[in-house]
Amino acid sequence: MLDDGQVVAVKQLDRNGLQGNREFLVEVLMLSLLYHSNLVNLVGYCADGDQRLLVYEFMPLGSLQDHLHDIPPYKEPLDWNTRMKIAAGAAKGLEYLHDKADPPVIYRDFKPSNILLGEGYHPKLSDFGLAKLGPVGDKTHVSTRVMGTYGYCAPEYAMTGQLTVKSDVYSFGVVFLELITGRKAIDATRPAGEQNAVLWARPLFKDRRKFPKMVDPLLRGCYPIRGLYQALAVAAMCLQEQAATRPLIGEVVTALSYLASQSYGPNATAVQSAGICSSAQGVREDKRLLGGTFVNEHVVHSPPHDSSDFRQMRREKEVSTRADVGRARGSPKTLNNDLVREGVVTEAKVWGENLTEKEDRSAWY
Repeated sequence: MLDDGQVVAVKQLDRNGLQGNREFLVEVLMLSLLYHSNLVNLVGYCADGDQRLLVYEFMPLGSLQDHLHDIPPYKEPLDWNTRMKIAAGAAKGLEYLHDKADPPVIYRDFKPSNILLGEGYHPKLSDFGLAKLGPVGDKTHVSTRVMGTYGYCAPEYAMTGQLTVKSDVYSFGVVFLELITGRKAIDATRPAGEQNAVLWARPLFKDRRKFPKMVDPLLRGCYPIRGLYQALAVAAMCLQEQAATRPLIGEVVTALSYLASQSYGPNATAVQSAGICSSAQGVREDKRLLGGTFVNEHVVHSPPHDSSDFRQMRREKEVSTRADVGRARGSPKTLNNDLVREGVVTEAKVWGENLTEKEDRSAWY
């Protein structure tokens, strides 16, 4: 706790190795220049001798990892509404980095342990040590050493080192799939063929009749069937193997803002025949709407396979979500603020050069 009573969290970086120092420098730079309600706030930092400390605002509910995969026996699992709310908020954080920061920022390490939760399960992205400035001008990508977490890296980035904002969209798709299914991205304890969540899900995406089998069992059937179809359609698009066919994160935000706004009430009665916990009114409403964009009661369709389908879904939902999305965007604090950028970058460079005067300075950049 600080002198003013503010509760903070202190992160200590590994003292060994240049990589830890580079991550520290990048994180200080990024969080000094970026501000959004879905990004964790950096309160301060310490670089004294070989000590590297980062001081963040305290996030009382821990990380998404704690609530999704490391649930203690006395805790209730996340309900459907909360999962959609967390997904929408995390997507808004990425949208700010991709579309509002100037130049754009590629997060590069989107995973449940880096999504921190505040009061009311408000999500904020944390740990910007691997963040990278995105391509500008006529450049389509930036080339860099492959880093990140196994199971979350986009295939084109893992194979070529070519990084784009669509790489983050793929990582988002993995986490969103985890939220829907309750499965870890990589889980060696599962049977062969199910250890990689994305590879397990891909054939199931093609048959809507199998969608209910993909849902996290901890939800105990309490989810809206229409919302499930829509959520899995979003996940399937984000997880397209070809980067060009994935949606932009702004399109994802529009779709998920709609899903998060559709409250699925706790006063529900189980519908055993459908395996879905829902109120009678909710069931009638779902049946009325199942013939719409995502599913027909009697005909099974495959999820959308190209961006035009996804954009059509976006157009159908954007009227309902425009006000919510507008509130979320706010006023950006961009990287092209010359005075702020010059001061922070100069200070960081001096600090970095003093720290590594006997090292190859090019390793910092």
